[in-house]
Amino acid sequence: MINLHERYGHYLTTGRKHDRIDERVIAYGWTDDGKDLTGYYVLTENHRLLYSTKGDYIGMEPLFCEVH
Repeated sequence: MINLHERYGHYLTTGRKHDRIDERVIAYGWTDDGKDLTGYYVLTENHRLLYSTKGDYIGMEPLFCEVH
């Protein structure tokens, strides 16, 4: 199992930006289907990055939608 604190904890205290997207990390945690862990997420200033339990990148979602 991936240790999220070991992998992402320093982003919270150093102001370092995420390698995949040029934004600060503000939170991270596990995702589940109500029974089992399905992966984890990393919240940046404007996006939620999704990963599998093995650490494979799945995709990115904006945190906010644009209003026209």
